[in-house]
Amino acid sequence: MKIRVAETADAAAIQTIYAPIVRETAISFEDEPPIVAEMARRIQDTLAVYPYLVAEDGDHLLGYVYASPHRARAAYRWSVDVTAYVTEGARRGGVGRALYGALLEILTRQGFHSAYAGIALPNDASVALHEAVGFEAPGRLP
Repeated sequence: MKIRVAETADAAAIQTIYAPIVRETAISFEDEPPIVAEMARRIQDTLAVYPYLVAEDGDHLLGYVYASPHRARAAYRWSVDVTAYVTEGARRGGVGRALYGALLEILTRQGFHSAYAGIALPNDASVALHEAVGFEAPGRLP
């Protein structure tokens, strides 16, 4: 498995990973899967400031992770929200941990000090992944 910076050319593969999550679960916080062009725009916009990484095995994307602004006010400028998605066949195989490890290392080098992940519950797999890479649940929003 190789982890690298995402490119807009990865948008179709990322959309393929993301679309079923949007359609079949409530964990994405979106109603409709974005089209490939929208995914490409999101990659490009994110990379202007934040890391957006993919994990690949040969020609297949296994998952992706990225950071985004946490909140708009100046005091939050060194805090980020983080998101990770792994294709169904690669889940629980260390892909998410590897992606988060690389992302958090880059964010630290960039000077960010706090990373937050919002998880729609119930989602035992996501909770386990985030706990495995050091996240703690400070509270729950109903």
